[in-house]
Amino acid sequence: MGKFINQLNFKEKVVLLTGAAGHLGQNFAATLAELGANLVLVDHEASSLKTLAKRLQSSWGIDVKIVTTNLEDESERDKLIERCFSEGKIDTVINNASFVGTSELPGWAVDFEEQALDAWRRALEVNLTAVFHICRDLAPLLSESSSGGCIINIASIYGEFGPDWSLYKGTKMSNPAAYGASKAGIIQLTKFLATTLAPTVRVNAISPGGIFRNQHPEFVSRYEKKTLLNRMATEQDVSSALIFLASDMSKYITGENLRVSGGWGLS
Repeated sequence: MGKFINQLNFKEKVVLLTGAAGHLGQNFAATLAELGANLVLVDHEASSLKTLAKRLQSSWGIDVKIVTTNLEDESERDKLIERCFSEGKIDTVINNASFVGTSELPGWAVDFEEQALDAWRRALEVNLTAVFHICRDLAPLLSESSSGGCIINIASIYGEFGPDWSLYKGTKMSNPAAYGASKAGIIQLTKFLATTLAPTVRVNAISPGGIFRNQHPEFVSRYEKKTLLNRMATEQDVSSALIFLASDMSKYITGENLRVSGGWGLS
């Protein structure tokens, strides 16, 4: 039993997490902190990061660094990468930041014919290009990890499936083209990185299904009927998958895309 429990030990590990101030990001951070990981939290919202860092340090006694970064900006990403090298140690990178279907971005969560090229470009920059940039430049640091480097990319079921528009009828919700396209790119990039960075760095993706966040009741009801488990996901469902892929429990797994979807798409 002791040996198995030790596979979930994150003490002395340093984990970089982008999109740390969002719903998923905060849950990821809290779960990793509970297991002893030291964290580098990245987001563009400084106040939210400071509040989160203070809470995690107080609760778990871990080391938490915050880096306010606009991942759309290449120069700011360069500064983040330089900061990582100056600190000298990163064991795991979790690429979680993303423009999602509810983002307040002009020309984004609108009908297809109204979706703007600028919104497309901005989404691809954050959702895909930033992931490539961070992984490419931090690969040497990850390769030096004594526990084995690890990258986890947060994709989506919409990287594999097209949207079912009947789910959104009568709501203000949407599913922009750039979201699914960028998440499909993340899944393929994960496979490329896994084959390129092996054997020193493992690279996997997680594709969450819809996460319950008090969406329109009609949407929730329709969505739940499309899953085998008859419910939407929770943040903790996704965090559990994250811990599995980030820990030694999955030390022989690389290049995989783990769906956390309640069986979406299987029936």
